[in-house]
Amino acid sequence: MKQITDLFDRHGDNRYGEHVNQREHMLQCAKLAEDAGEAPAMIAAALLHDVGQFLEGAGDAAETHGLDAAHERLGEAFLSQWFSEDVTAPIFLHVAAKRYLCAVEPGYLEDLSGASALSLGLQGGPFDAAECQAFEAHPFFKEAIRLRRYDDAGKQPGMVTPDIHHYVEILHAAAR
Repeated sequence: MKQITDLFDRHGDNRYGEHVNQREHMLQCAKLAEDAGEAPAMIAAALLHDVGQFLEGAGDAAETHGLDAAHERLGEAFLSQWFSEDVTAPIFLHVAAKRYLCAVEPGYLEDLSGASALSLGLQGGPFDAAECQAFEAHPFFKEAIRLRRYDDAGKQPGMVTPDIHHYVEILHAAAR
């Protein structure tokens, strides 16, 4: 877990087009999941869902270069060395969950933050009917939607959260 906490230390202050930095965002998501009574796997997924932003310069690819760096794939691949798919699948699917919700939930697209709306276009936009149906069939569909809700809500300037070290024991509980 030291590799993960080191990434937070090195890249947590990075900005990505929101009113909070990466560390604040990811800790808020974890706190929201923890407060909702989620299992360690979902709390870990909420905490680590954007860890791919810390890898291979993915963090500012959308804002700076107009590219989708597929941070969800980078994060899933990196985290799979410690975690099973009950953690990594929702992480991999959290972008798909945004695309799905844009297609099926009235008002969702209009409520996206500016950075999420920018990345949505680079990620392929809202799903079509066939993509929605395929996503709904995924075994981690419900978890991906819950993670997406935490992702959307975890962008509040000034929200008080525990620090990364509070979550180390939860990460160990969620690890293989």
